[in-house]
Amino acid sequence: MKMNFAGRHMKVFEVVKEMAEKKLSKFERFFHDDAEIDVVFSMPKNAEKVEITIYTSDTTLRAEESADTFANAVDKVIDSLERQIRKNKTRLQKKIKEEGFAIAESDFPDVYEEDLTANIRVKTFSFKPMSLEEAILQMELIGHSFYVFKDAASLETCVVYKRNAGGYGLIVPDME
Repeated sequence: MKMNFAGRHMKVFEVVKEMAEKKLSKFERFFHDDAEIDVVFSMPKNAEKVEITIYTSDTTLRAEESADTFANAVDKVIDSLERQIRKNKTRLQKKIKEEGFAIAESDFPDVYEEDLTANIRVKTFSFKPMSLEEAILQMELIGHSFYVFKDAASLETCVVYKRNAGGYGLIVPDME
């Protein structure tokens, strides 16, 4: 596993890095060698915060926690990530089979003219073709309400999302 450490508006000391690396080494049993872990340390409002994101070829997990020390924050984040791994692996597969999928027509609210560029966070990621079921698992694992993926059957870029009425929706591009 490759581990990347960064500090947001602070310098991360080697002692803190070594402590986090030692505690994160327990994830080697869950993931293959291709896994990459990003650990970001920050100190907002008199607390010590740790954000950990784990990328593998088919899964992305993310958690963040604050505590009085970085060691306690890392412990909390690791507990959170372990719960995610345990809980989501079986629960999501069962949920997908029970609920099925509902494709909704566009029922999005109108977008009003505002200064939309004021607070934009840009994220880039590479994605491999996957099934709809895999995309839903990924969406649930990262805790988002939508997920962009490349459909394995059609190789089109699609979006799966959680519907307010329950179930899931799928947005597929119209190629006319």
